[in-house]
Amino acid sequence: MQKTLLIFLLLFSLSSRSQSVFGYWYGDATVKIKNSANNYLVELILQPEKNYVKGVLNYYFKDTYRSLQVKGNYNAATRQLVLYDIPVVYHASISSFEVDCMMNFQATLRVAQAGSDLVGAFISLPEYKNMCPTINTTLHFNTDISKKDSVLKAISEYKEEYQVWKPSATDTLVAVNITPRKVVNYVTESEYTKRENVVTHELEAESDMLKLDIYDNGEIDGDIISVFFNKQLILSNQKLTHKSIHIDIPLDTTKTDNEISMFAENLGLIPPNTALMVITDGKKKYEIRLASNLEKNATIRIRRKKN
Repeated sequence: MQKTLLIFLLLFSLSSRSQSVFGYWYGDATVKIKNSANNYLVELILQPEKNYVKGVLNYYFKDTYRSLQVKGNYNAATRQLVLYDIPVVYHASISSFEVDCMMNFQATLRVAQAGSDLVGAFISLPEYKNMCPTINTTLHFNTDISKKDSVLKAISEYKEEYQVWKPSATDTLVAVNITPRKVVNYVTESEYTKRENVVTHELEAESDMLKLDIYDNGEIDGDIISVFFNKQLILSNQKLTHKSIHIDIPLDTTKTDNEISMFAENLGLIPPNTALMVITDGKKKYEIRLASNLEKNATIRIRRKKN
């Protein structure tokens, strides 16, 4: 009888420990809209407090890192976690005009032999629901980091309720520098002429030389592109990542308009093929999101500004 009781208490202790939400969690979150590739990287550190749960939520989105204190409740019987009133940057914001969505985080603890997960979503408060879609997420429990001392240390050292960090030019990672010269690829050139060039953005340039940095827009899903400048192939079959493809492009001043077209070599794992193109014109910087498919090329039309 005593042996059976000891085994029961041991199993109960292990089960209770494995079902705890307290500790360090990490993962990603994706906006719940059709063809979205907007992806957040998320860290969550949780610690029990009297009658509630507290912790620190860190997330990285596009070029912004945010760190926030969070509070909420955890129901051990239903394994339901709720964190309240979290400002999450709107998925379509640009760096110079960021909009916050006030959201609650709701998740269910799932326990398996391979590890524990928090599966749930950031859900908008009623007054934000028409603008801010749900952001689905799965966070994984890190057993190595999730020790009580390290969690308490992270929370105790938290100094601010709201932090924003953006990388400077020296922080930018560049995968490859491209010299704009004609590239010969008869297959791509032939396919390019069969697709429709759709002008999605127009801008006026003050400089005769533009700097282009091209990234995958949101989740890295294997998008491969080629780039045409004034209908000439200058970049062929380049995979998009979080590191930029850098190109310095001299404008053709004999033309009224210059055009940059993004040609989709594939659709990646999440169609369509999407890219973030950052165009630097002297001191001005434009962040342009492009989407191409196997029928249409996304095109930017550039006009030299008259002095």
